[in-house]
Amino acid sequence: MLTRREILDSRPRSEWERLIDEWIYDELDRRILKRKLLDGLTFERLVEEINEPNYTLELDAIKRRFYRAEERLWKYSENAQ
Repeated sequence: MLTRREILDSRPRSEWERLIDEWIYDELDRRILKRKLLDGLTFERLVEEINEPNYTLELDAIKRRFYRAEERLWKYSENAQ
């Protein structure tokens, strides 16, 4: 069975970006997923990047959004093969 990293490496980045744009409907979830999954940012760095003066998310909220979006991506990426 392939690891998620091996699955990611099996397709070009542009294809993953297309799948994320197609199946992840929330703009913030897409941004979180791309930055963590494709760019390798840590959750702590994501918190710094995403939080703005008028909008803040806790680390746990960002993790929940990431894992929910990631599961959706894996579900639909298997069907897109």
